[in-house]
Amino acid sequence: MIPQFGAWRVKLLQIHPDHLRIARGAMRISVFVLAGRCAGAFKEMAIAYRYGTGGVVDAYQLTMALVSWLPVAVATVFGIVLVPVFVNLHQQSVDDQARFLGELEAWAIAAGVLFTILLYVFWPLALHLIATNLSLETRAICRQMMLTMAPIGVLMLLSCAYASRLQSRERHINTLLDGLPAGLVLIFVLFASDHTAVLPLICGTVGGYIIQTLVVRALSVRIDPVRSRPRLTFKAPQWTRIFRAVRVLALGQMVMCCTPVLDQYFVAGFGDGAIATLGYANRVLSLLLSMGALAISQATLPILSDIIGSGDSLRARRTALKWTLLMVLLGGAVALVAWLLAPHLVALLFQRGAFNAQDTAAVAELFRWGLAQVPFYFSGLVLLTLFASASRYREMALIALVSFVVKVIGNVAMSHWLGVPGILAGTALMHATTLLCYICYTNRWAPAPANRS
Repeated sequence: MIPQFGAWRVKLLQIHPDHLRIARGAMRISVFVLAGRCAGAFKEMAIAYRYGTGGVVDAYQLTMALVSWLPVAVATVFGIVLVPVFVNLHQQSVDDQARFLGELEAWAIAAGVLFTILLYVFWPLALHLIATNLSLETRAICRQMMLTMAPIGVLMLLSCAYASRLQSRERHINTLLDGLPAGLVLIFVLFASDHTAVLPLICGTVGGYIIQTLVVRALSVRIDPVRSRPRLTFKAPQWTRIFRAVRVLALGQMVMCCTPVLDQYFVAGFGDGAIATLGYANRVLSLLLSMGALAISQATLPILSDIIGSGDSLRARRTALKWTLLMVLLGGAVALVAWLLAPHLVALLFQRGAFNAQDTAAVAELFRWGLAQVPFYFSGLVLLTLFASASRYREMALIALVSFVVKVIGNVAMSHWLGVPGILAGTALMHATTLLCYICYTNRWAPAPANRS
């Protein structure tokens, strides 16, 4: 045994420092994400206890999907692009850094305000198209929530800019702060006395995003102390690279970010309670998905960007492929264990108050269907960060478009065949397609300039 332990020790010492950096970052992020997602789980437990699967939860889930989908789509695109930009920005002069930071902050605010105005204008049409099968009372609650929750898009975009700045420094505290909105909703819901009141959900959500944005900004300034002031110009040279990347990447990623709204459209056709049931299943899934997804994507993106920035694209490819295989195995193991524990986990989280055993069975069934996506999602994100680090945005956009088409076809076919579980089966098929496409492109990998778009 002693010689065997010695051989293992030699192998561990021979692990490349890149893998160690990724592992350390992933472990830190996992702890932060676990804490943040625990807040989200407690929030969902409180909502289930207070509201069950009634119209208030339907309205809240639908409102959050419509309010956040466009800001989240933009934040996803810029989150991918900004981290490599910030990695290179640290090598520039303080004046250049200050100019870009000020312009980025100003345009994040401007874009958020524009999205809010568009939401106010098109909300009646969106509600008419998506929620026709919901009751009049549920639709009235949606309108009430929209009036006060629409401006959170501004906060989401600002948080994305500050979080990318932290991530480029391999600081991942923002993943912990993502749980602030959920924590505040939890507090407001627990102290609510009326089982039909929507004000606790509104105040907790809006207040949580305000606090999160302020805290992330303070931390980004503290860790990276470059002072800037907002300015609505595009004079910083970094915008040229960003626009080239976004021009190619935006369409594919924004289409992919439409999948939550697409799912809401399909599930709303099954009537009252279906949105809430799928929402609870997705909340449990997010505990697993975010643990792996945020950990591996945020840990690998700055490190792969650093490797590619040094001119060693093939080393980055080898590193990413090893982590892809590891994530397939880890994701499969997580999915298997979660499938076995599904009824107990859902009951532990939600079964109390207005949430009964029948609700538990329905949510557990959807949760099990959703687990099929876990290994594909985890491993696909590793290759996504590799392509983002190498600025291979054309390939990323094409893969996103193909995957979204597969998702639409899967939703149409499988929801007709399986009902609501078919929507989650369509999501698994989408992520499997994404992984397969990335592997095909990676097998033809050739060195490319870091600024390629």
